[in-house]
Amino acid sequence: MSNQNFQYSFTTAKNPTEVFTLLLDPKNWWVGLFGETIEGKSQAVNDEFTFSAGDGVHFSRQKLTELIPDKRIAWEVTESNLSFLKNTNEWAGTKICFDIEKENGQTKVLFTHEGLVPHFECYGGCSGAWTQYLQKLEMREARS
Repeated sequence: MSNQNFQYSFTTAKNPTEVFTLLLDPKNWWVGLFGETIEGKSQAVNDEFTFSAGDGVHFSRQKLTELIPDKRIAWEVTESNLSFLKNTNEWAGTKICFDIEKENGQTKVLFTHEGLVPHFECYGGCSGAWTQYLQKLEMREARS
């Protein structure tokens, strides 16, 4: 259990292409809770963007490493400064991933933060924040 990556999943009536297009741009889903700023690009493999929130409490740089249209998006965290942790670079080397698949006439979205595991200092706070972002996205997708 201690090696279990943080995951969250939901289904939507939107088709995989619509979901993929929405998720490819983090400004569509990783915003609206803690005064986030996202700068850079996320359209093609090797594109990079930065995320900052909470007046500098969280800063990270992500590089788009996997892109399978309508199926998978993955960013590697190449740099992080989480000022509320002893190990401020704890996210570096982890991956933020979305897997998309058709399931029973709906589109299933599986979010995984590979490397964000229960023994990480930030697991509690970070998994709680991920849950808030993803629940917000899920509710928006359910209304669309």
